[in-house]
Amino acid sequence: MTTDNSERFTICNVEEEMKTSYLRYSMSVIISRALPDVRDGLKPSQRRILYAMKLLNLSPGGKHRKCAKISGDTSGDFHPHGEQVIYPTLVRMAQPWAMRYRLIDGQGNFGSVDGDPPAAMRYTEARLTHAAIQLMEDLDKETVDYQPNYDETKTEPMVFPALFPNLLCNGSSGIAVGMATNIPPHNLNELIQATTLLLDNPAATIDEMMRLMPGPDFPTGGAIQGYKGIKEAYHTGRGKLTLRGVLNVEPMEGIDREQIVITEIPYNINKARLIEQIAGLINDKVITGISDLRDESDKDGLRIVIELKKGVISDVVTCQLFKFSDLEVTFGCIMLALDKGLPQVMTIKQMVQAWITHRIEVVRKRTAYELKKAEARAHLLEGYLRALDQLDEVVRTIRASQTREQAKQELIHLFAFTEIQASAILDLRLYQLTGLERNKLQEEHQELLRKIDWYRSVLASEERVRGIIKEELLRIEETHKSPRQTEIVPFQGEMEMEDLIANEEIIIQISEDDYIKRMPVTLFREQKRGGQGISGVELKKEEDAIKGFYVAWMHDYLLIFTSLGRCYVLKSWQVPEASRKSKGKALINLLEDIQPNEKIETILTFPSFEKEACIFMATRLGVVKKSELKTFNSMRRKGFRAIEIDEGDELIAAKVVEKDKQVMLFTYQGSAVRFDESEVRPMGRLARGVRGVTLKNENDYVVGCEVVSPSESILVVCENGFGKRSLVDDFRATHRGGLGVRSILTSERNGQVISALSVQESDGVVMVATNGQTIRIRMSDVRVMGRSTQGVRLAQLKNDSRLLSVQKVASVAEELNDEEAKPEDKQEE
Repeated sequence: MTTDNSERFTICNVEEEMKTSYLRYSMSVIISRALPDVRDGLKPSQRRILYAMKLLNLSPGGKHRKCAKISGDTSGDFHPHGEQVIYPTLVRMAQPWAMRYRLIDGQGNFGSVDGDPPAAMRYTEARLTHAAIQLMEDLDKETVDYQPNYDETKTEPMVFPALFPNLLCNGSSGIAVGMATNIPPHNLNELIQATTLLLDNPAATIDEMMRLMPGPDFPTGGAIQGYKGIKEAYHTGRGKLTLRGVLNVEPMEGIDREQIVITEIPYNINKARLIEQIAGLINDKVITGISDLRDESDKDGLRIVIELKKGVISDVVTCQLFKFSDLEVTFGCIMLALDKGLPQVMTIKQMVQAWITHRIEVVRKRTAYELKKAEARAHLLEGYLRALDQLDEVVRTIRASQTREQAKQELIHLFAFTEIQASAILDLRLYQLTGLERNKLQEEHQELLRKIDWYRSVLASEERVRGIIKEELLRIEETHKSPRQTEIVPFQGEMEMEDLIANEEIIIQISEDDYIKRMPVTLFREQKRGGQGISGVELKKEEDAIKGFYVAWMHDYLLIFTSLGRCYVLKSWQVPEASRKSKGKALINLLEDIQPNEKIETILTFPSFEKEACIFMATRLGVVKKSELKTFNSMRRKGFRAIEIDEGDELIAAKVVEKDKQVMLFTYQGSAVRFDESEVRPMGRLARGVRGVTLKNENDYVVGCEVVSPSESILVVCENGFGKRSLVDDFRATHRGGLGVRSILTSERNGQVISALSVQESDGVVMVATNGQTIRIRMSDVRVMGRSTQGVRLAQLKNDSRLLSVQKVASVAEELNDEEAKPEDKQEE
């Protein structure tokens, strides 16, 4: 239909028009913006910048020019999208941490690996690198097709001749419409070896290529974990690489601590943002073993220093850094590029083969161009030589002619010169007619004839073309040797903290004011009973007394029960290691939401939550409760409620109990009750529990809870260092809630009962006094006696101190030091 203004309108279906328009837009983005060409590895914007720089004669040996000039010329002549769009592309081609082989040599501030922006284009300067020149080499020899620029005032190359496979050397990334590419960079020397293999043997497999080129090589280094992702990417065009930074553990000078030094970070990771990320993990207490973090990077290289706290396992912190920070990333390979104008996901062999096909075409076109030039020059030389042979006649003919055109026609008519030869003869200078010049012309003609024969043989043989390509590649390899930056290491799988830690037996110690530490169990030498022991910790004040020792393994879970009936779950290795005399670390730094009046009462250790068992808990006032073990499988830092505690009561013990076992409760005034665990039914975590023992009076309270079997014996220890060992069967079985029977005679000599343990002949025990004195004895040195006796001296206490806690440890065979071992005291019954 036509309006009064003669405007033309076409009626169409909106849906079809949207499809057509969007398809055109998509193809424009895919072909003209986002995806690189497989032949030269460049996107149109990159190619236009480099070509504009070539036209400005910005060669590697020349002067730099302002980036504003380069961006302006590129925008005005070839890429009409604005200088602010062109400049970031130029900057990236000049950044050594972004490009494996830079195409632009920048001068000035081109940003940093910290993510700092480059200076404005009016301040920075640039020129081409040798690699860029090699991409454009032979561009003026009709090797590639040209197309008009956007306003058809100039022409630009559609692709570069590309003397080396730039797409795989520098990689590429881009997001188009409905597709994306992410090609990793590679080492040029390795790539050349793999390419020459394919030139010699087009049937070579990808696996054979990988023997020469094992994987990507990123400019920032790092370490690729395993070959699986590389093989997938090379064989299918898609794959995921696990890329890690490189770090080393170094001892700190002058102090007994270690530091982790990061020297390489993964590709495309912002260093400043990585440091902020690690600092956030420290502040959020996700990583607790770091005391200081600083950046010591300079012009000599990257260096991020992470100082560790004393006793922290460096491998654990390393694992946490890889797990929670960008020190480990996944690089998703999408080997997508334009091949013959169409986007294709290609294998590594297809990419190299596409470059070889392009290069064969370039060499053929270059050879044909040089052949044409050589033939044209040879044609002229043939005319010169014929003219010299008939010099007098030629000169006479020229002198007899009235005009240049007449002379040319006479030469053509009389001597059978071609029009080109005749014009060239007329242009000769007199000195070129000498004998010396004749010899030069003859030598040049012979050389041209040899070249013409060579060019024709090259055009007739693809084998020779491939040989030329191989020679050119080997020449580049010789002049551009670059060692591999990225290491490829065997994949170790998903790292767990325990995989880095030896599962060794340890002792976990808690002081009265809830400082905790772990120590190797071998620090404590076994002694004969009655020994004075060794110093367990250097105590400075009375409230620093030791609360308890707990034996565990490094991979064990720790169930930490508090006096208010709450439970926290930790791993043994999370407790910091410290020396025997060190106080340790405040538990408030490991656990959250600890109340001011809340104390750690007991620690339970076991390897996993899968065991079919229950947790049996007892309070100071005789209340007991049983809950299934699986209900405690929670690693919340704020803990959870394990038992409901009455006012004035507190939790004093928790044990793992299995079916058909018996439980014994021991009181401060020397009573013991023994009953089957089945008398207490399993309850939920918020339940209060039931009566376990009836106390004698208001001064009596429960001091111990043990899960026992008839083959074991019971070690009852009093506060003055005396105790005895009796068989479990000596304690008459009753029911829960009863008064029980006597466990030991409490007296002024013995003091009251502070602990009772179920032990066997092969066991050892560690006893801790209020002054920090630590004694370890073997049960084989303590004979079994009746339950109503007063017992024997187990430890010689110093400075009027009293025993505070007793813990069972596995027996370790050691030779005793006779000077430390004291003679046995006389047994008193």
